[in-house]
Amino acid sequence: MRDTLSAGRWITRYGWEELRRDGAAGLAIGAMLIPQGMAYAVIAGVPPIYGLYAGLIPLLVYPWLATSRHLVIGPVAIDLLIVSAAVGMLAEAGTDRYIALAIAMAAMVGITQIAMGLAKLGFVANLLSRPVIDGFTSAAAIIIAASQLEHLLGIDMPQSQYVHELVWSALTQAGTVHTLTLSIGVGSMVLLWLLRRFAPRIPQAIVLVVVMILGSWLFNWEAQGVAVVGDIPSGLPGFDVPDVSLGDLQDLLPAAVTLALVQFMKDISLCRLFATRNKYTVDANRELMAVGAANLFGSFFRSIPVSGSISRSALNDRLGAQTPLHNLFAALVIALTLLVLTGLFYYLPMPALAGLIMMAALSLVDSNELKALFEARRRDFVIAMVTAAATLLVGIQEGIVFGIGATLLAVLYRISRPNVAELGHVPGTRLFRDMERFGQAERLDNILVLRVDAAFSFANAEFFKQYILEKSEREGRDIRVVVIDGTSINDLDTTAIEALGTVIDSLKDSDIELHFTGLIGPVREVVRRSGLHARMGEDHFHMDPHDAVVSIMRNWDDEDEQSDRLQTYEQSTEPEHKDPTPMAS
Repeated sequence: MRDTLSAGRWITRYGWEELRRDGAAGLAIGAMLIPQGMAYAVIAGVPPIYGLYAGLIPLLVYPWLATSRHLVIGPVAIDLLIVSAAVGMLAEAGTDRYIALAIAMAAMVGITQIAMGLAKLGFVANLLSRPVIDGFTSAAAIIIAASQLEHLLGIDMPQSQYVHELVWSALTQAGTVHTLTLSIGVGSMVLLWLLRRFAPRIPQAIVLVVVMILGSWLFNWEAQGVAVVGDIPSGLPGFDVPDVSLGDLQDLLPAAVTLALVQFMKDISLCRLFATRNKYTVDANRELMAVGAANLFGSFFRSIPVSGSISRSALNDRLGAQTPLHNLFAALVIALTLLVLTGLFYYLPMPALAGLIMMAALSLVDSNELKALFEARRRDFVIAMVTAAATLLVGIQEGIVFGIGATLLAVLYRISRPNVAELGHVPGTRLFRDMERFGQAERLDNILVLRVDAAFSFANAEFFKQYILEKSEREGRDIRVVVIDGTSINDLDTTAIEALGTVIDSLKDSDIELHFTGLIGPVREVVRRSGLHARMGEDHFHMDPHDAVVSIMRNWDDEDEQSDRLQTYEQSTEPEHKDPTPMAS
């Protein structure tokens, strides 16, 4: 499949086959978006109709700027949890002011993403590492599920982003739980699980909505105290600018920037996944602008924030969509629903929507992913857990900040204490390998060979200095030379140069020389410009450890005519059998 970068690239080749596949995918996605959009709007604290509005204009805007053929945008649970947390601090859920702030936040997210895309800042999403996203997603899923206890149990609960407050409120009102409401909610979850288990190809959300609407209408659940969606205004949303103040926008700015980053990190991950699977490429900066434009223009037609949906994009991929135009067909389904079908949703029970949301939230907790982090790299698992704990206990936005902070601290720690390996000579070769990882490697008398696996900078200069000095002092042998294999040193700053000068002086006081091998071009230039090269001398820089050892031993033999160190070493480099390479380093 040829690389698709813009609408101008695929629209000229758009034919009946593309129309058929995009149309079929779009119709299925639109049908799936109706119940999901209404349910996710509840998470945001706005009436369900705003979930349908979010599935209209944004889906009409996105395809013309997108580079991904498979990303399906619309309301997403995690995004709307962030909206609820931010807007809930400024207004009461469901009020006109609250709705205006939620829509204004969509505009702010859109402007932020467009600006980032124009400035080519797609790389900033790397701040949200995989462990941060995994930890935040797992915690957010728990918060989303807890936020639906009110509708699942049929009780009044305060709006909160803290799980412990929500659970405690539910426990203190255990005696007032509405039994029929709870039965409908639990029944909805059981029905979704059964459909997912035994009929995965059937659109479970649509089946649930149809069954629950019929049950509510036939048995008049509303008269028995079960909350229903109620009247939904019909018709398409008109152009409208959210009525908010400058102060409101300032209060929303941190959350808007956070949401813009979270959306982009998730979206570009999805885009790259489907692009790799279907053999095409995506442009991160253009995706930023595409989703940003969808959010910005959608906000003028009452849309809450939107981004790429994992479940709907996966379905879209299975259905074989060919271009981003499938979003347009999905929007047509939403438009038809808004024009003529909104009356059908009057009897939809709120506990059924709560059950749908809770099942969707539980699916976001990926235990296999967390297990993989634990087994592959414990440090990343700790970062995920710190992010999750902070999200649950401190706050949603704060949790992301804590996660980013933990990631940066881990990176700084890793840089400040990098791996330094002692290398030994492999008999029968000219190779030097890590002695802890290669059993055949042997130490050389009087020569300590070290390999530095990091950039040499201010962050680790003191560590290197202490390591080299302590290593040379601790060795129970007479060390005359320390050789540093610098093939892995890709940078050297002025602080590191100063530290090296201290190391040279300290080693010289102990009658120990310092030699370097394998320095790359940019590092050699820094060494020369700093004067370190002239200070140490040309004969202290070599191509590789073998050349360094040969040069050092030759000088020793010249000083001591009775010595045969070089001859002995060179004999040890002659293979007695086949060279054991390739070898683990």
